Parts: sequence; C-alpha cells; structure tokens
Amino acid sequence: MRRAGRPSTTPPRPRVAEPEQLGFEGMPERLFVCTPSKLGAYADCPRRYRYSYLDRPAPPKGPAWAHNSLGASVHTALKNWYALPVDRRRSAGLATLLKGTWVRDGYRDHEQERVAFRHALGWLEAYVATLDPETEPLGVERVVAVKTGVLAFNGRADRIDSRVGPAGAELAIVDYKTGRAGLDTDDARGSQALALYAYAAERVFRKPCRRVELHHLPSGTVAAHEHSPESLARQVTRAEETARDIIAGERSVAAGGDPDQAFPTAPGPRCGWCDYRRHCPAGAQTPGKDPWAAVERVTDGG
Repeated sequence: MRRAGRPSTTPPRPRVAEPEQLGFEGMPERLFVCTPSKLGAYADCPRRYRYSYLDRPAPPKGPAWAHNSLGASVHTALKNWYALPVDRRRSAGLATLLKGTWVRDGYRDHEQERVAFRHALGWLEAYVATLDPETEPLGVERVVAVKTGVLAFNGRADRIDSRVGPAGAELAIVDYKTGRAGLDTDDARGSQALALYAYAAERVFRKPCRRVELHHLPSGTVAAHEHSPESLARQVTRAEETARDIIAGERSVAAGGDPDQAFPTAPGPRCGWCDYRRHCPAGAQTPGKDPWAAVERVTDGG
C-alpha cells in the first residue's frame, strides 16, 4: 500500500507554444542569373531561348558553324598573344598561336578551311601591328559581374583597357569582331552586351567605364561609342525588362501553361541560322543555311 506523501510544491511546467509557420510574403525575389548570350537568345527569339535554356533534354543542335569556329580561333589566339612575355609579343609567332587554337568544325572542305586560316592569320598580323606589346590590358577574357534589383549578370569581356582620360584613369571595353563588315557607331551604341560589360566593369574596378569599342579585324576598323551614366542605365533597364518577360514565361510554364504560348517564335531571316531550326515548326519553313555559308565571302576567290 502506497503511503500518502506531502503535496508537491513544484509549479506545473508551462506548455510550450508550437512554433508558428512563417510564410514567404515580403521576401525579395530571386535574381535572374544571366549572361549576354542568354538575354540575346530571348531577344532574338523566345522559342530559341526555351530550347536552349529550359527544355530538358534540350533538342539536339544542328552542325557546327564555320563562322563560329573562325571567330573562336581568332579570339583565343589574341588571348594567348597577350599571355606571352612582352618580349615575345611579335607577329612572327602568330601562325603558331593560331594553329594551336584553330577550330576545324563547319567548313565545307579542307581547301575552304585552308583559305580561312590564311585570311585569319592576315587579320591577326595586321591587328597586332597596331598594338603596343608593352601595354598590358586590365583584363583579357575577363569575367565581370554585377547585381541589380532584378539581375545577377556575369559576362566575359574580350578585353578591358585602362586608359587615361580627361578626368584621369578610365576603362574601355573592347570587343573583337570577325563577322559582317560595316559596323559603325550605332552598332557600338546599341550593343546591350557592351553596355552591360561597361556597367559591370565600372563597379568591379571602381573606375569610370563609359567607352565601348568594336574592333573589326577583317577591315581593321573600330566602331566606338561613349556612354553616359544615363545611357548605361537605359541598357540595364532594357535587360531587366527582358529578364522579367523571361521570368513570367517560366512561371507560366511551371503553372501548367502552354510552353509554345509562353515562349513564341519570332520568324525571320535569323531562322535560317538557328541551331534549332529543324525542331521549330516556324523555323523549319525557312531554308537552312549551310554551316560554311557565312565564311564564303571571306574564302571565295582565295
């Protein structure tokens, strides 16, 4: 038999309230991670953007383009030229550099590739002759990144120069071009990619960066533009508007919407050059270009 004890004087333990489940109202929107290529793909054709960045598995691309191979070869050769010691930055070594970086994909045949190589080497030799080997760029193939209220942007600039301007040290963005001729100030001014590079570089290096230049190696011409803070801001706003459109399309698809309506086609002459033309009902109606078509004007006639 249990003996009666003295009543307990210990106060009852208080009940612990269940933690309240917090919602996500008021949380900042996730930034849209992008590159110039990503923004440009959507601006050119929302359907192409979807094929490239959303559909998984992505539709297989068509064959490699010779003009992309040519451009990549020249860009990498220039990058490697700047990586040499100053006393070795001479035209004499360019043939070796170009051979080491040469991309062979997309050409019609060996003869066209051979002629393209000869032209590319000539462009490089003429261009390097205009450069001071002792001048070190601030960056070569340099990645710059910046965040805005909408974007988390990053991109790889061909070259970032440090120069002396009226107000002191300033930066300039240099972009090499090996494609179409006739680039002018309007092309430099209207390039969203160059403007975003300049906007990002100014914040990364904390120096003014307003000048952007397109160096067209085949013609030896330079198309340049001096941005203002306002014109750079307008380009950033354009990029943010594109990002918002993309985000809206992605949300529509995630909610069960029709992907074709969320990311419509933009039929036009670009369709013939699109990697996904065979998979796109609108693009398939446009005759496709041969992979070497863009370099024919360079190679025809030797």
